[in-house]
Amino acid sequence: MVRKGVCCCCAALRPRFKRLVDNIFPEDPKDGLVKADMEKLTFYAVSAPEKLDRIGAYLAERLSRDVVRHRYGYVLIAMEALDQLLMACHSQSIKPFVESFLHMVAKLLESGEPKLQVLGTNSFVKFANIEEDTPSYHRRYDFFVSRFSAMCHAYHEDPEVQTEIRIAGIRGIQGVVRKTVNDELQATIWEPQHMDKIVPSLLFNMQKTEDVDSRACPPSSPGGEKEENPSVLAENCFRELLGRATYGNMNHAVRPVFAHLDQHRLWDPNEFAVSCFKIIMYSIQAQYSHHVIQEILAHLDARRRDFPRVRAGIIQALLQAVAIAAKGSIGPTVLEVFNTLLKHLRFSIDFELSDRRTSVSSTCISANAKDSDERIVQNAIIQTIGFFGCNLPDYQRSEIMMFIMGKVPVLGATSHTLETNQLGDLGTRRFQIMLLRSLLMVTTGYSARTISAALPAPFLDPLLSPSLMDDCELRQLVLEILHNLIDRHDNRAKLRGIRIIPDVSDLKIKRDKISKQDVSFMKKHGQQLYRHVYLGCKEEDNVQKNFELLYTTLALVTIELANEEVVIDLIRVAIALQDLAILNEDNLPMFHRCGVMAVVAAYLNFLSQMIAVPAFCQHVSKVIETRTLEAPYFLPETIFREKCSLPKSLEKEETNLFFLTNQMAESLGGSGYCVERLSVPYVPLVTDEDRLSRRRSLVDTLSIQVDLLPGCNLQEKVNSTEEITFETLKKAIDSNGLEEQEKEKRRLVIEKFQKAPFEEIAAQCENKANLLHDRLTQILERTVRPPPSPSGNTSITAGRVHYQSIPVYEMKFPDLCVY
Repeated sequence: MVRKGVCCCCAALRPRFKRLVDNIFPEDPKDGLVKADMEKLTFYAVSAPEKLDRIGAYLAERLSRDVVRHRYGYVLIAMEALDQLLMACHSQSIKPFVESFLHMVAKLLESGEPKLQVLGTNSFVKFANIEEDTPSYHRRYDFFVSRFSAMCHAYHEDPEVQTEIRIAGIRGIQGVVRKTVNDELQATIWEPQHMDKIVPSLLFNMQKTEDVDSRACPPSSPGGEKEENPSVLAENCFRELLGRATYGNMNHAVRPVFAHLDQHRLWDPNEFAVSCFKIIMYSIQAQYSHHVIQEILAHLDARRRDFPRVRAGIIQALLQAVAIAAKGSIGPTVLEVFNTLLKHLRFSIDFELSDRRTSVSSTCISANAKDSDERIVQNAIIQTIGFFGCNLPDYQRSEIMMFIMGKVPVLGATSHTLETNQLGDLGTRRFQIMLLRSLLMVTTGYSARTISAALPAPFLDPLLSPSLMDDCELRQLVLEILHNLIDRHDNRAKLRGIRIIPDVSDLKIKRDKISKQDVSFMKKHGQQLYRHVYLGCKEEDNVQKNFELLYTTLALVTIELANEEVVIDLIRVAIALQDLAILNEDNLPMFHRCGVMAVVAAYLNFLSQMIAVPAFCQHVSKVIETRTLEAPYFLPETIFREKCSLPKSLEKEETNLFFLTNQMAESLGGSGYCVERLSVPYVPLVTDEDRLSRRRSLVDTLSIQVDLLPGCNLQEKVNSTEEITFETLKKAIDSNGLEEQEKEKRRLVIEKFQKAPFEEIAAQCENKANLLHDRLTQILERTVRPPPSPSGNTSITAGRVHYQSIPVYEMKFPDLCVY
């Protein structure tokens, strides 16, 4: 009895908070928390908040002891009591109690028992939802970030237990994010060492989802059953994390995504990578979209030497990001995106050609596989450029068009910004095609009020340069780009396919009245367009598509830009093309000659119905009917068939098969057209492009060689003189014929200066002056050699000045200068 009284006396001397805490634990843990005593403890804690830290410390002590002894029933009771105290007490004194609470949660998370880990996580999530009055400057959550991230990767023999632990880890990370991101003084969660654990943990669980495409849309409120799915929960947490990211924290949240995708090789196939960036772009604030695009571009630069399919996966992810960002604000990264993509386009072509060269001696299968992979990269880049360009406003799209056109290698240029001179001829051609394909996609859907805004001179001149190159695909791309820019009423689809249209009115062509700006454009640049159409028909490698595009070009110019003066010029071009096919001064194959005749027939049929002059329509229809019966190979429906019998020759005397200038002039003159210029044959202008291109005249080149060749002796000159015969003397005595020829030449010159357009006359005079200047430059280059100079020797090639530095020690000085 004495011993019992002593124990009761000692128990009565214990502090009241300890007695209250002990009373909430029943003798049998299965009975659960003693609610009556718990209410007393709660009332005591609320009444004396200064005792909270002691209550928390004592509960933590008991919980640690119970965890070590595996008395998990009492552990559950202790955590339930802690949760109730935490929810009931809101004051300044709660902060010391929180430290004890977090210490107990850490003890549970450190244990190897899944139930205790889940219990600790649930308690932490409840704590994270409590809004504290004042921030805590010294509290850190490093341990919880590490532990919850590890739980997201947990592995257990029982799949249900494994899923339960991973869900607890995701909820724990979500609790840490909610607890820290709202507090401006708790910026440590955005540090790279934390983001490198949080983001990969979420992505690891998101990757387990089966329906990847379901993430493409903005987040929706999940139901209760979906919350138990780790992938859905991780996705919601990832969206919440990105939605809370600010300007300075965006990069820290995005960079771990690239590391995770690289380590797990998720760029090929890239379905998950694309879905991740869709989630990112939909979750972040719109004004921060350009940060994500910059990070993708930087990662693309870092992986530029990786496998082609990896680079293609990154570019396709960029495409999705750009597609979303282009609808809003994308910041100052427009030109940066295009510049980086064009740079990688050049890299891809370089890799393709280098692999092809190095694999000549190896197996052809691997080389073809690499080529096809690089083509995937190139197509992805072009698709990205086109999609991005089509979503830009018109004023930005015009700048991008100029930017891309400035990157296209032009024949005769000495250097390019993208170092295409290192690619070689084949690489340069591939790069030209890829850039023009990109430009074609950017110009799709572009509509300007005036044609001068769509085709300014700095853009038109380099665009038309590839149309004279010896590559049918390049010329096709140039013409398709022109169609996109000229066609402002979507008439091109109605003109698809070259054919004789019975009734043009059935096409329901849309057109407006020609504006003054368009008239001015045609006066300045019309001859340039006609010239490229005319020279384009002379190419020997033309195929059916080239003829179709040339026909469509003439038809679109008629619809969009033709007034009476332009109509006369277009007829002159058509007649010149017909003469080109008949005379055949360029030795074209018979198929090409018939193809040119078919283009002329289809176009004049279209033009006659557009201007609706009855006599003109009657003449064109009569010629077409005659061709249908006697020469069907002059019509597009026949010549462009797979098997078509071609004539052996074209006779000039068969005038009933040709469109006659005098009859067209009479028919148009009766309707008020000024037909004087129809009698002046159309001659294409000679420009710098011809002198820089492969069309350099053989006669011009030989003339210089004959005059300046040092090996030219007197015997060769004597042999080259004309032999004097009786016929020669007779022709020399008969001066009447010469006088008549001179009069005819003078009449033609006067008529040309009276009736030809001023722009054409001025351009021809300027071209003659340029040709003379180039000839003098070539002569001086061969005869005059300047003395050596430390600044370098000057050489002139094709009108361009080049400097070649000469070291001083290699210079040869005259003897008088050396002493």
